[in-house]
Amino acid sequence: MSARSSPGLPPVAHRRPQRASGPPIPDGLPMAFPAEDLPDQVRIHEVGPRDGLQNEKTVVPTPVKAEFVRRLADAGLRTIEATSFVHPAWVPQLADAEQLMPMLDDLDAKLPVLVPNERGLERALALGVREIAVFGSATESFAKANLNRSVDETLAMFEPVVVRARDAGASVRGYVSMCFGDPWEGPVPVAQVVGVARRLFDLGCTELSLGDTIGVATPGHVTELLVSLHQAGIYADHLAVHFHDTYGQALANTLSALQSGVTTVDASAGGIGGCPYARSATGNLATEDLVWMLNGLGIDTGVDLNRLIATSVWMADHLGRPSPSRTVRALSYKDSPDSHEEQ
Repeated sequence: MSARSSPGLPPVAHRRPQRASGPPIPDGLPMAFPAEDLPDQVRIHEVGPRDGLQNEKTVVPTPVKAEFVRRLADAGLRTIEATSFVHPAWVPQLADAEQLMPMLDDLDAKLPVLVPNERGLERALALGVREIAVFGSATESFAKANLNRSVDETLAMFEPVVVRARDAGASVRGYVSMCFGDPWEGPVPVAQVVGVARRLFDLGCTELSLGDTIGVATPGHVTELLVSLHQAGIYADHLAVHFHDTYGQALANTLSALQSGVTTVDASAGGIGGCPYARSATGNLATEDLVWMLNGLGIDTGVDLNRLIATSVWMADHLGRPSPSRTVRALSYKDSPDSHEEQ
């Protein structure tokens, strides 16, 4: 359903919008040159509405969030992580989960949500949610910082969540954060990451998302981890990758993962969000940058890039700052304060 015909949504206030700097992306660009060692299709797991908005300094109004999700779906994204059912005191930016999800009931898209514990699961299941995610850590320091528990305690907390979710017919994704480096512990041994991933997989998570939480991964490191996971019996069809672009490596790392057989990639529309512990404001891999690269490799995503860019420009306007996505910036600009042209 078009965002303009969204039922039950009050009008959304607009600032002066960013506008396209010219015509849409010219036909035939980027030119596509498929590679034999890459998949024909990639599923994008869009995390902007949850991971992108959870660290915002100001709370985005619920109708704006709902419109954001709808516009992403209209752009062709079929898996959109909508919100989180954590305690509102922990993440006030996502405290409106119960109000948001019913606004999206009619969308033809999967809308997974993050749940930290059984209480969060109960809240999600009561609203009919059937795709959930739990957020684990490969390191003790981040487990303590994020959930105030050890790795063992975190996994013990997740066990009944996963069991109850599976019993209710819900799919469960497991995030493994700090897979490539930790701001407190430094390098994270590959075997340590594999051990935590194996435990989450054994709990019943059917998909594991490998997080480069502070953006320090490099392509060779990605390959080594994926080979080690394969040797441990966790194959690429059960894996996703979640890269941050702190050091400009996110697309290179994604290409390495694709060459290793991974076909699910996490990304955030407009590149919003990221880890508050990273040393740079640069965060999540921008969905537009990912789609541009995949289009150039002849890999199908089902995403309309022009619509996606328009959505990220619209969201950047609501956040009051330009998108960090290179693709969005290349194809849009912010009206100058002294512009006299009316929108």
